[in-house]
Amino acid sequence: MSVSRTHLTRTALAGGVALSSVLLLSGTAFAHVGVQPQGEAAKGGYATVNVKVPNERDNASTVKVEVNFPTDHPLASVMPQPVPGWKVEVTKAKLAKPLELHGKKINEAVAKVTWSADGSKIGPGQFQQFPLSMGRLPEDTDQLVLKAIQTYDNNEVVRWIEEPKEGAAEPENPAPVLKLTAASADHHGGGAATPAADDKAGDKAGHDDKGGDHEEAAASGSTDNAARVLGVIGILVGVAGVAFGVLAGRRRSA
Repeated sequence: MSVSRTHLTRTALAGGVALSSVLLLSGTAFAHVGVQPQGEAAKGGYATVNVKVPNERDNASTVKVEVNFPTDHPLASVMPQPVPGWKVEVTKAKLAKPLELHGKKINEAVAKVTWSADGSKIGPGQFQQFPLSMGRLPEDTDQLVLKAIQTYDNNEVVRWIEEPKEGAAEPENPAPVLKLTAASADHHGGGAATPAADDKAGDKAGHDDKGGDHEEAAASGSTDNAARVLGVIGILVGVAGVAFGVLAGRRRSA
């Protein structure tokens, strides 16, 4: 009986260790730098994306994150949103072939964006998101590979630069990949609008407001007319009442 219990205890212990190892390994496999769009990232449009940076170490904190942009599909516009406790630097590079954006030729594109800790860190068991507005997204590819470099306060550097390949196992340090969706009808994407689109939206809103003003003015005019008509009717009714009273008084006197 004791042998059976000892065997069961060892089996349960071994199973628990194996399960813990699987959970630990799976957690490590999924805890890597990634990029996620807010809404959709449509080809030829603009998008807002979050660079998600988890801390994989139990005894160190992340103090620097660098995201590199592809040179074969350059982006003319990459704007970071301020993150409290972090300073950001946008580095641009000259283009061998100029881009055309809103009718203008662009001779340089964003090469990388670097966030450095400035009063804040990504501690063990934590993650941080760094938002970016970017575009115009290319139309001749289905994805953008954004290679990232993560630096810890113990001077350890992790390079998330291995490009995932379709049908193959995920590499040990996969690079963040932004998946692009089919081009939308308005060509501006779903995550963010271009300044021109904002201007058009503002103009349209202005026209709509003017239309609303005309409608309000018409409604106000109708109300004033109705009030005037009712006022005239009231005066006439009052005059008729006075006349009736005078006539009735004369009849009584007679």
